[in-house]
Amino acid sequence: MQKPLRRQEALDYHAKGRPGKIEVIPTKEAKTQRDLSLAYSPGVAEPCKEIKENTEKVYQYTAKGNLVGVITNGTAVLGLGDIGPEASKPVMEGKAVLFKIFADIDVFDIEINEKDPDKFCAIVKALEPTFGGINLEDIKAPECFYIEQKLREEMKIPVMHDDQHGTAIISSAALLNALEIQGKEIEKVKIVVNGAGAAAMACAKLYVALGAAYENFTLFDIKGILHRGRTDLDNTKRMFATDEAKQDWTLKEALSEADMFLGLSVGNVVSADMVKSMAKNPIVFACANPDPEIDYNLAFETRKDIIVATGRSDTPNQVNNVLGFPYIFRGALDVRATQINEAMKLAAVKALAELAKTPVPEIVTLAYNEKSIVFGPNYIIPKPLDPRLLEAVAPAVARAAMESGVARQPITNWEAYSLELNRRLGLDNSLFRVMGSKVRKDPRHVIFAEAENLKVLKAAQICADEGICFPILMGEERRILRLAAENGLDLEGMTIIDPKDEKFEEQRKEYGEQFFALRGRKGYNRYEAIKAMKDRNHYGCMMVSNGDADAMISGPSRDYSGLIRPALQIIGPEDNVKKIAGMYILLTKRGPIFLADATINLNPNAWEIADITALVAKEVRGFNIKPRIALLSYSNFGSSATPEAAMMAQARSIIKQRDPNLIVDGELQGILAFNNEILKDNYPFSELVDNDVNTLIFPSLSAGNIAYNLLKELGGADAIGPVLLGLKKPVQVLQLGSSIRSIVNMTLIAVLDAQMKCPMTAAQKEARKKQWWSNREAL
Repeated sequence: MQKPLRRQEALDYHAKGRPGKIEVIPTKEAKTQRDLSLAYSPGVAEPCKEIKENTEKVYQYTAKGNLVGVITNGTAVLGLGDIGPEASKPVMEGKAVLFKIFADIDVFDIEINEKDPDKFCAIVKALEPTFGGINLEDIKAPECFYIEQKLREEMKIPVMHDDQHGTAIISSAALLNALEIQGKEIEKVKIVVNGAGAAAMACAKLYVALGAAYENFTLFDIKGILHRGRTDLDNTKRMFATDEAKQDWTLKEALSEADMFLGLSVGNVVSADMVKSMAKNPIVFACANPDPEIDYNLAFETRKDIIVATGRSDTPNQVNNVLGFPYIFRGALDVRATQINEAMKLAAVKALAELAKTPVPEIVTLAYNEKSIVFGPNYIIPKPLDPRLLEAVAPAVARAAMESGVARQPITNWEAYSLELNRRLGLDNSLFRVMGSKVRKDPRHVIFAEAENLKVLKAAQICADEGICFPILMGEERRILRLAAENGLDLEGMTIIDPKDEKFEEQRKEYGEQFFALRGRKGYNRYEAIKAMKDRNHYGCMMVSNGDADAMISGPSRDYSGLIRPALQIIGPEDNVKKIAGMYILLTKRGPIFLADATINLNPNAWEIADITALVAKEVRGFNIKPRIALLSYSNFGSSATPEAAMMAQARSIIKQRDPNLIVDGELQGILAFNNEILKDNYPFSELVDNDVNTLIFPSLSAGNIAYNLLKELGGADAIGPVLLGLKKPVQVLQLGSSIRSIVNMTLIAVLDAQMKCPMTAAQKEARKKQWWSNREAL
C-alpha cells in the first residue's frame, strides 16, 4: 500500500519550479510580428466585430467552448472546513488538472472572497461570458443548494456542484448494478443514509429519480434521525423525513432488515452486528474517507452475501468522483448545453453502469494487476483508470442533452465524435498511470547503484513511499545516511549495501567465483574477478542474476557503455537475442512515441534493424499498446537508391517475413509518419494509412539520438529512457542529467519488466518479503 505523503513532500511538489500546478499555453503561433498582429491588435478586431454581430460566434473564435470555471468561496474545503478562498486555491488547481488529464477541458480556477449567497451568485453570473460551464466546488451546505439552484435558473451555461452530484451519479451507477446482482428492485428496497450533507441529499434525490420511494428512506444527520417533528429541516430534507414515531431510532435500529446502507459521514459508526441485522443480500456503500463507516474486510467477514463499496482506492468498488465530472462536462460542452439537467445525470449513471458490464480491456487488468475483471460483487463500477470512460460517458451525456432540448449545437456524426474524443488525449497517455497502478500490486526489489547521488536517493524514497519497489541502496553507508539527514529523507525499510565494506567479503568471494566461471576464458583471472565485485555495477548485476534482487538502476553517468558492460557480461541477452538495443519514450499529446535505436547500435545493417524492431515491438506490446512502426529514412518507398534507404526497405521485408501481422512500413520520411493526409494521397498502399504511428525506427544511432534530443528539447515532450531492451533480467542505466521523475519512471519500467520476466506466486512474494526483512536485520 502506498505510504502517506509527508508534509514537506507535498509542499515541495507545489512550490518547485513554477509555483502551483497549472499554466496557460497559447494554441496559435505567436512568434513573429505578423502572428502578434493577428493575435492582438489590429487583427483581433475582426473576430470581435463578428462576435458583436452574433454572440454565438464566441464559440468559434475563442476558447469559451472548452473552458470551465472551477469556482469556490473556500467554506467547505476537503475535510478542512472553512479555510478561506486563498487556502482553497491548491484544491481548485488540482481539480483543473483532473479536468485536463481526463477530458482535455481547460480550466480557470476562481476563488471568491464572498460568503453571502446572493452576492456570490451575482459574481459568478457576471462571469458567464467567459466560460462554457461552471463547476462549483467546496461550498458549505445549506448555501450550496441555494447557490446552485439560483445559478442554474439564471445562467445559460452548464452549472454543477460536483460535491453534490458527482458522488450521487457514481453511487447511483454502482447501486443499479448492485441491485441487479443481489436480485432486488429499487422501488422496494429500504435505504438507510448516514450523513445528510450536500452529497448525501443529492444521492437520495437521484435514487428517487431512478425509482426509489421516499417512504423507504431513513436518513440521519449529526442531530439524529430526520423526522417530521424536527423544525430545522429544509424542504429537501423534509421530503425524506420519517414519522415522528421513529424519532428515537438509532442507526442500529434503522439498519435492521434494511436492504441498503449509504454512508457519507464518519468512520467506524457501523458495527458487524448492524450489518448482520440487515436484510438478505445487503448492499453497503461506506464512503467516508479515509476511514469508511465499516471496514471493507470486516463487512465481508461478517457475511458473504454482501456487496460493499467504499471511497478508498485500495478496495474494490471505489466510489470516485473522477468517474463522472470530467466526462459529464465534456459531453455538455460539446453540444453547448444550457444546463446539466436530470436527464443528463441519469444518462451518465446508466452509461457508467453499462460500462461495468462490458468486457474489461487488458490495459485495465494490467493497471490493477488482475488476471481478469468481471462484472460481479467485486466489480460493480468501472475503474478510474479505464480509458473507455471518456468515449462511454461523454456521448451519453451529449445525447441526453439533445433529447431533453438543452443542446444548442447537436452532434450529427457520432462516429466522428468518438474518434475526436479518443484523439483529444491520446488514449495511450494513461501509460504511466496504468503502469504505476500495476507495479504497486507486486513491487520488486530494485538496486539503486549510485545512491550517493541526491537525485537517485530522492527517487528511491519516492519509489518506496509510492509502493513501487523495495529499494536497495548501494554506496558508502555513512555518506548515504548523511545525505539523507541533510535533505530530510526517510530511508526506513531500505537496505544499504557497500560492496567494498568488509562485512560483504564472503558475498564478494561467492559472486567473484561465479563471475570467474563466466569470464575466466574471456580476459579475467580469479583475482580480477573477485576484485571486480567491489564495483557496484558488477556486484549489483550479480545480485540480479542470482535472484537476490529483481532489477537494477545504474547511473547517472556519462560512461553509458561502461555501465552496460557488466550487465552484458553477467546477465546477458535473452535467448535468441543477438544484440540488445536502447529505446526512448516520448510522452506527447498524441500518446507515447517509442524511438529506437538511439543509444547502443552505431550503424546497424538490415538484419540488425529487423532485430531491433522486434525487441521494440515486444516492449511496446508489454505496455499493452499495439505497435505501429515507421522505418525512417530520407527516402520514400524507393525514391532514393542509396544503400541506407535500400537497407531500411530490406529491413521491412525481413520483419514482415518474421511477423506478417506486425504493422510496419518504410522506408519513409518523418513527415509521412505523422501526416496521414499526405501519406494517403501519395502512397495509399502503405500499411500506415489510417494507423497512427507510435514507434519510430532509425537507420543509425546518430540519426536516432539527434532526433530524440531535438524532439525532447524543442517539442516539449516528457522523455523517459533510454530503456535497455533484450537483457534476460532488467538493468537500466540513467543518462547524465536524469531528473528525479525520470528516475522514478525508469524504475517503473524496470519493475514492470521484472514482473513479466520473473512472475511470482503469492507464496513466493511472501517468502521474498520475509527474506528481505531477515537480510535487512542481519545487515
